[in-house]
Amino acid sequence: MSTEIPDMNTFAGSHDLVLVTLDTLRYDVAQAQWRAGALPHLAQYMGEDGWELRHTPASFTYAAHCAFFAGFLPTPATPGPHPRLFCLRFPGSETTHAHSLVFDAADNIVQGLAQRGYHTLCLGGVGFFNPHTPLGRQLPGLFAESHWRPEFGVTAPDCTEHQVALACARLAAPELSQRRVFLFINVAALHQPNRHYLDGASEDSLDSHAAALRHVDAALAPLWKMLEQRGPAFVIVCSDHGTAYGEDGWHGHRHAHPSVMQVPYTQFRIGAHD
Repeated sequence: MSTEIPDMNTFAGSHDLVLVTLDTLRYDVAQAQWRAGALPHLAQYMGEDGWELRHTPASFTYAAHCAFFAGFLPTPATPGPHPRLFCLRFPGSETTHAHSLVFDAADNIVQGLAQRGYHTLCLGGVGFFNPHTPLGRQLPGLFAESHWRPEFGVTAPDCTEHQVALACARLAAPELSQRRVFLFINVAALHQPNRHYLDGASEDSLDSHAAALRHVDAALAPLWKMLEQRGPAFVIVCSDHGTAYGEDGWHGHRHAHPSVMQVPYTQFRIGAHD
């Protein structure tokens, strides 16, 4: 088993923990935009090889996030087994490692982090985080605090700006100044419809998908500044699944075409001075 993961036990309690899922972002588009220098705000924190190619545990938002919150983040696209950053203790696990942050008495990692003293904060994006239905309340219901508004959703061109503004406001709140936060943001901008990010586009395409990512890169910049100000954070940015734009006759997601199952992933520390 590879041991090339940070020791999450050293970060627990001393770092904010942040998971940003760029809903529906394809690996090939993400890496091409990084190579083109079109993601300057994220690139300053990423390694010299850009995005890491990983395999998602599921082909659509709800299933992928259920896996994420059980500790199964996207898996490195090389033969494993690969140790996991967060784990719920269960017999026979082959990917629980000494460096994993393991929860023995939690139903999910959100609950486990709350037991460790974290304030858990969810800012939803796509419809699976819309609390107006019982299904849409399931994932946000894991968190002590959750927010969803129509302006966070897929039809709002400035959805990421609205999410980041609220995230920064909550992170700056006096009641959280002495608490570590587990912040989760599901960014909806990459999901269809994304044509509004490309001037003159009348339909979604790989080009509008890429334009949406460039927009999101700029919109997330204030969040990184806020995390720098709060002190150290461990940040994960990844996609939950990709989507097809006609490759091999496939469209959309909830199927196992490589354009769906191959996702970009990066992790980094921010505001750390050691």
